[in-house]
Amino acid sequence: MSWTRAAVIGASGGIGAALADALEGCGTEVVRFSRVSAGQNHLDLTDESSIADAAKLAAGDGPLDLVLVATGYLHGEAGGPEKDWRQITGDELSRNFAINATGPALVAKHFLPLLAEDRRAGFAALSARVGSISDNGLGGWYSYRASKAALNMLVRTLSVELARKKPEAFCVGLHPGTVDTRLSEPFQRGVPDGKLFTPDRAAHYLLGVLGELTHEDSGRCFAWDGKEITP
Repeated sequence: MSWTRAAVIGASGGIGAALADALEGCGTEVVRFSRVSAGQNHLDLTDESSIADAAKLAAGDGPLDLVLVATGYLHGEAGGPEKDWRQITGDELSRNFAINATGPALVAKHFLPLLAEDRRAGFAALSARVGSISDNGLGGWYSYRASKAALNMLVRTLSVELARKKPEAFCVGLHPGTVDTRLSEPFQRGVPDGKLFTPDRAAHYLLGVLGELTHEDSGRCFAWDGKEITP
């Protein structure tokens, strides 16, 4: 499935850049946004005004067929994800929610109205399997798990309204697997052979999943292999 116009938020990161490159390689016009970009392509998930400005830029050349939020935050420089409840801090909870849940929700607020109304279109945000409440048997990673669970709920809630306003569009979460990026680098040691993906490979899988989705799949979360992740 080819897309005419797409916006990629987080296009300076490993997965975001790979997604943008892969889309352009298929002939899609891609508008790239990121926190480190200068000028009109700057978008900071913690600054709603920058999100609104980015949406105005993206709207300039017509409707979008695809919006991808390829951003994420796991932990700060002081330490890894919490392994014990004594490590929970308000600052880390707030930062995880700001980047992993609030930011994508604000992107949806400003970018969902830009989706095409007369054809299939999609909005997708990078989620994570650890955001599944029913799948959580290991514990730990309090802030990251909670923020991704919140993102999954936001996706579900957005999909209900989207179905009324743009019946042919879908809104989903995507789990890319473990990708060889700076975010996952400290946690790659236990990854099974063949399951540590390069960004390009992850982008290939994710775009393959998106190519098969329709409005009937809206509100759900899918892994890189196309299998649904339960809430």
